[in-house]
Amino acid sequence: MKMEGMDTACRPDMSVELSGLRLDNPVIPASGTFGFGAEFAEFYDLDILGSFSFKGTTREARFGNPTPRIAECREGMINAVGLQNPGVETVIAEELPHIAKIFHKPVVANISGFSVEDYAYCCEKIDAQEQVGIIEVNISCPNVKHGGMSFGTVPESAYEVTRAVKAVTTKPVYMKLSPNVTDIVSIAKACEEGGADGLTLINTLLGMRIDPGKRRPILANTFGGLSGDAIFPIALRMVYQVCSAVKIPVIGMGGISSAEGVLEMMEAGASAVQIGAANLIDPYVCRNIIRDLPAVMDRYHIQNLSDIIGGAL
Repeated sequence: MKMEGMDTACRPDMSVELSGLRLDNPVIPASGTFGFGAEFAEFYDLDILGSFSFKGTTREARFGNPTPRIAECREGMINAVGLQNPGVETVIAEELPHIAKIFHKPVVANISGFSVEDYAYCCEKIDAQEQVGIIEVNISCPNVKHGGMSFGTVPESAYEVTRAVKAVTTKPVYMKLSPNVTDIVSIAKACEEGGADGLTLINTLLGMRIDPGKRRPILANTFGGLSGDAIFPIALRMVYQVCSAVKIPVIGMGGISSAEGVLEMMEAGASAVQIGAANLIDPYVCRNIIRDLPAVMDRYHIQNLSDIIGGAL
């Protein structure tokens, strides 16, 4: 009995904290790769997750881009899904009640918009939902009022969206940053100055594939977002740079598919991580990472996972 008590006492602590929200572990499936959780709930108990970021939600329902939307790569994939979703009102009325049946922790609500007003409207609506723990604002969307340039590519636009969202919300707001910029640190700092409670990075890298037989792009949209193992070193570098420059917490993502990858990202400064493309390759990947983390922590003599955050900075 004494030995059992000792084992329990020495069990590694995987818990982390994001803006006052305690997570049992740092593993969060990323928006766009996990839907609203229903399909994955058929594979394992979602309550083992730290949280999950549900499908990117916009003011109005969106069908998304024309097909083909997916192109495979050796170490990843390119997608141009185009934010297909039923719209914020339907998400609140139909999807959140279903999530409540399969996941009993606060969720991360991923919000997208095509104007500052869109972002504010959706965030104010979602902020009122008890299930939502963090609002994640995707600023990789094109600003239709200013020539289609993404909000997240210009510090001033990133600041404007952050300020607008913070003005109508009470819950922590995490701005999700695009890597398709010259200086991601300047964007991160603009969000911090705008009042962001945290940051999520990186979103996908712009890429394309060509069908040599047809001599045209594989994706109907021509370009899409590259994700998967190939982008991990880039994501790690950007998380390291941003965490070296800001004081707010960061959720690191981009090519993570193992418990070792989680440790690397946290040592670069991330307080938690998101798993994206790996979910589409192996639906059990998040479960497996959570299962593997204690042994990997033990291998590196880590008792409390939160202790390693920023250890390499």
